[in-house]
Amino acid sequence: MNIAANIADDLETADAGIGHALFADAPQSVSFNKLRKRLLRQVRQAFEDFDMLKDQKRWLIGISGGKDSYGLLALLLDLQWRGLLPVELIACNLDQGQPNFPKHVLPEYLSKIGVKHRIEYRDTYSIVKEKVPEGATYCSLCSRLRRGNLYRIAREEGCDALVLGHHREDILETFFMNFFHGGRLAAMPAKLLNDEGNLMVLRPLAYCAEDDMAKFAAAMQFPIIPCDLCGSQDGLQRNAMKDMLADIERRMPGRKDTMLRALAHVNASHLLDPKLFDFSALAVTQTS
Repeated sequence: MNIAANIADDLETADAGIGHALFADAPQSVSFNKLRKRLLRQVRQAFEDFDMLKDQKRWLIGISGGKDSYGLLALLLDLQWRGLLPVELIACNLDQGQPNFPKHVLPEYLSKIGVKHRIEYRDTYSIVKEKVPEGATYCSLCSRLRRGNLYRIAREEGCDALVLGHHREDILETFFMNFFHGGRLAAMPAKLLNDEGNLMVLRPLAYCAEDDMAKFAAAMQFPIIPCDLCGSQDGLQRNAMKDMLADIERRMPGRKDTMLRALAHVNASHLLDPKLFDFSALAVTQTS
């Protein structure tokens, strides 16, 4: 199945301005249409490579109010409208009780574009502020609390998967954080079964570049809600990884895609993990 050719044909046969109501005011420029095609193609490629649609009928889409989750929802709705995503979608925002969070923005926006949604309030902000020492980073605990609530909501809504808006850079940054600070080779998987074994976690934007998602969000004029918790802290390890990757990409264009491909081509016998490869079974079978 040639995903690239199929999605290109699909978009060529329909006017780029026609689609889900979300795209009613989308730009009609050639550059935007190319961007939209590229992102749709990459999402469909992730669907195929990781068999994301297998046994899937209902998805909970995590919506934070950031550019990536808005973009994820838009691309999924685009594919659904074109008959290329036979899955029911429910958008969900977890209001974590952060100060000055504009509670009206997401429900008004999701209602306007006709998307079924659920807004859940859980004051995890107070828990994070209480548990994390002054000066330490909030992201790890904050994300764990958020993820646990989203798992619960997905099960309550009868969903087969929780779908998140992590993109190429998120995956690479996680890999290098684990590499430099965790002493292990691990990244964000595009498809993951939760510990209970009753819910998939999917990341359809795994092949999508953050810069493309930013351009897409700007063109679509999504009502972005900034994070006032982790976004206000300096010196995060992830920011250091982001800066490092950006510097590498500036000096050697295309390296991010190369690194992402490397994560999909693992040679266990050329690493140092005896649990992953049975080095003890190696034996000389011929003598000179």
